[in-house]
Amino acid sequence: MMKKIFAFLFAAFAASSVVAQEAPDALIRDVTEDVLEIIRKDKDIQGGNTQKAIELVDKKVLPHFNFQHMTALAVGKEWRKASPHQQQQLTAEFKTLLVRTYSNALTSYKNQKIVYKPFKMNAGDTDVLVRTEVLQPGSKPVQLDYSLEKQESGWKVYDVVVAGISLVTNYREQFTQEIRNGGVDGLIATVAAKNKSLETNLVKVEKK
Repeated sequence: MMKKIFAFLFAAFAASSVVAQEAPDALIRDVTEDVLEIIRKDKDIQGGNTQKAIELVDKKVLPHFNFQHMTALAVGKEWRKASPHQQQQLTAEFKTLLVRTYSNALTSYKNQKIVYKPFKMNAGDTDVLVRTEVLQPGSKPVQLDYSLEKQESGWKVYDVVVAGISLVTNYREQFTQEIRNGGVDGLIATVAAKNKSLETNLVKVEKK
């Protein structure tokens, strides 16, 4: 369930840099509807073409996320102990993990609809929460909330909360354990190995 819902994490931000200058609620609403319409018409993605979904995420989504902030939150207090090079490696591997894990969820899209909750923002706010709800045929609605921060280039997502579960804190316990066992380098190695496994599985599926 978590992986399928997190498909909207990426689908909701595949847009041009111009759109990124919109208000945060408008950004999510306009781009979500645009991208979901593309997915509805893309038979390759609907047919399970994960590689095409990955290419969509790589090309359209990444500019709208602050992956360094996301990684820092997922790693927790150990982030400050990591060297700049280790932080860079962790960010790159975590980004790859998210992209490869949840691009697959795009291929499971089955006409879910999004309800956009009322949004209030005070003048000068630089950190906001945009609340939405995913309506799924035959299932209960799922709350999907986006945390965004304002940067010079526009609003960036740094966390998503699905049914009360934060994306970054969902990884924190696992990451903390890996650092406890093998240090920051151990965590980097573990995430890199997971990415390699996902890549290998993708190649196997494509060859079938």
